[in-house]
This record gives sequence, structure tokens and C-alpha cells, in this order.
Amino acid sequence: MATSISYDEVEVGTELPAQSFPVVRATLVQYAGASGDFNPIHWNERFAREVGLPDVIAHGMFTMAQAARVVTDWLGDPAALVEYGVRFTKPVVVPDDGTGALIEVAGKVAVKLDGRRVRVDLTATSAGQKVLGMARAVVQLA
Repeated sequence: MATSISYDEVEVGTELPAQSFPVVRATLVQYAGASGDFNPIHWNERFAREVGLPDVIAHGMFTMAQAARVVTDWLGDPAALVEYGVRFTKPVVVPDDGTGALIEVAGKVAVKLDGRRVRVDLTATSAGQKVLGMARAVVQLA
């Protein structure tokens, strides 16, 4: 599968469809099982508070992966994502209240590069706070 998005049709400032990703405690347990990261700050509220956190927090790599979905869904081909990096700025706090947290992600084309590639800058927030900084993806377009 190759992306159908043409480099020639994309301009700097092109916005990707924004997405919201709900996160509940069960999501964190599932991710812990898949990733092997069973750090208790991601599932044990008592432990998280004892180490100074406000509550259980989502795995940073989980948050990073959710943000990447905005790019890969836009591309239609995950293999077209050739570089991706973020800085973790704030944790996603996931209360055990039946609602959990929401990660909101938006992206836009920031730079057109050589070789039919573009850089996409992402903004990821939760509870009104930026949770990822310098979130950037380089993608290969058709």
C-alpha cells in the first residue's frame, strides 16, 4: 500500500484531520501487557501518588503512538512515515472516574522537503495542557 497523497497537491499549512483519543485505566493495562512496561505509575494510583504524581499517568510511548496515528491515518500508509520524534512535556493523567482522559491531536504540514517529503508538526494536548513538544514527523508522499 502506498500513500495516495501527492506532494504536488500539499502546501505548507495543510491541516491534517484532528483526532481525539480516549484513555481509561483498562487502556493502560492493555498497553502495559503489549509493551511489557508494567511500571506501577501507569496502573497503581497509590504508588503514583507516593512518588509525587497527581494520579496514574499514561505511558509516554502510548501517548506518542496515539499522536502518530493522526499522521498515519492521513497518509493511509504507515510505511510512508519515515521519521518521527517528540519530547515529553507533561504526563497524561488518567483518573479512575469512568471517563479517564482525552488526548487531542492536531497536525499540519510545516515544511516541504526534497525528495517528495514533508515535515508534519503535531500538537498533542490533554486536559488543556500540551503533553508532547517538538512532535514532528517526516513523511514520504506520492
